[in-house]
Amino acid sequence: MARRRAADYEAKRTHLLRTAAPLFARHGYDRTSLSMIAVAAGVSKGLVYHYYADKDAVLADIIRRHLAELIEVVTAAAAKDDRPPERRLADMAVALLAAYRDADAEHQVQVAHLRLLPEPVQEELKDMERVLVTLFADALAAVAPPLAGDRRLLKPLTMSLFGMLNWAFFWFRENGPMTRRDYAELAARMVVLGARDLAGMPPIATSRTARAATNRARVQTAS
Repeated sequence: MARRRAADYEAKRTHLLRTAAPLFARHGYDRTSLSMIAVAAGVSKGLVYHYYADKDAVLADIIRRHLAELIEVVTAAAAKDDRPPERRLADMAVALLAAYRDADAEHQVQVAHLRLLPEPVQEELKDMERVLVTLFADALAAVAPPLAGDRRLLKPLTMSLFGMLNWAFFWFRENGPMTRRDYAELAARMVVLGARDLAGMPPIATSRTARAATNRARVQTAS
């Protein structure tokens, strides 16, 4: 008979991952040990081994869970409805950047340390990253349909949006002149305008939301 898991099994595992992510982000993968994770989590090293066979498994699970959460929120924001395509893309960017809130460590770990994992695990996680890229590429193609079959332009535009959102943790401050939502709106709009220009389409009118975000940033910067 299979051994039953304790009722708090998932809660304890989540606690270990939440503890490990900032350690990896702060000290690097090589300088973070399972013993450090155990001490920071307030558990025995044996308990860590009860959940994970080695440090690679901890790192992989941090990134796997983080990507799964991102895919979930972006997929929800990408649901097709009566929104204009540029609004849907902006909502996806807002959802992604909001998901990074309180997950900056997990995001840094994904960006910096995924490449250190064994090749088969890397491929699994890169497949999850590709799901996110495809969601955004499809949404961007809806904004500028002539680019839908032009990988030469669509991919660079898509990855440019990711670049603006994914590296914001280096400089973004919650008490700065822009909120996360404002910045996500701005990043999405810059890419939309560029995509439509490259596709030979007329520019879109500035939305009320985009104008409000820009005005808030100007006011806060001036003050």
